[in-house]
Amino acid sequence: MYLGLLSALFLGLHNLCKKHAVQGNEVFPVLLGTISSGFLLILPLYIGSLLYPEYMSEIQLYITVIPWETHGFIFIKSAMMAASWILAYEALKHLPITIVAPIRSAGPFFTFIGAITIYQEKPNFWQWIGFFLIIFSVLLYSRIGKKEGIYFKRNKWIFAIIGATFLGASSGLYDKFLIQNLILNPQTLQFWFCFYTVLILLVILTVTWFLKAEKRNVFKWRWSIPVVGVLLIVADYFYFKALQDPEALIMLLSAIKRSQIIIAVVIGGLIFKEQNKRKKLVPLVGIMCGVFLILYS
Repeated sequence: MYLGLLSALFLGLHNLCKKHAVQGNEVFPVLLGTISSGFLLILPLYIGSLLYPEYMSEIQLYITVIPWETHGFIFIKSAMMAASWILAYEALKHLPITIVAPIRSAGPFFTFIGAITIYQEKPNFWQWIGFFLIIFSVLLYSRIGKKEGIYFKRNKWIFAIIGATFLGASSGLYDKFLIQNLILNPQTLQFWFCFYTVLILLVILTVTWFLKAEKRNVFKWRWSIPVVGVLLIVADYFYFKALQDPEALIMLLSAIKRSQIIIAVVIGGLIFKEQNKRKKLVPLVGIMCGVFLILYS
């Protein structure tokens, strides 16, 4: 649970920097910049594992050699997350962070359903209450969104962030399989995941961005782009370390990670001067109560 909370802290900071990076900017090169910076951060571990395997094993940062079949499984995760991030970054570019972050917080509901059906995790009464409280709070956000001219039924960016949330939750369920069934350590999964995601994004950018001068001229480099990648690597490392525990419940970890919403809504609302901050605190409290009930249970 503590590793999950550490992951949530860095994810909250990651979301603030992500909003700064994509605001009024080209999404695809920003996404490539963030993932590439995370890849460059972890690349020395791979080089160290090739040159000094014993030392890297001693400090528990050794990147293991994996079979081609496992590479295929990791590539599937990269494709899922690339699609999720593209949708999420586009939505974040066009919607307030105080709307996007709470919808993303509904991810534990999808994870919850998957955890029950796939991994046979058994929630108790309070966990049921907590999850439905999170979903009800997200519905409240839709009513507040209308006051900002954001109609959930007609806004394509709302559907984009819902799609991103579903894909992200699916990837979260898949993480448990990769970590526990394929026995991957966090740094091995992170390195190859970043490697394949960069390759996927390079193919997409070759078609949609590199060859179009008008789009290249719109792109603005910002300090927050590499910071996003670094914060994501740190957050995922703590999350994967938590998943290494064979008794870790993916639905609980997923819900604990949603406590990042405090940073996104409270601090993000102030930094980006967004509307209806006080009204958004009501469903925010609902979401946090839902997370608390899951932890309490």
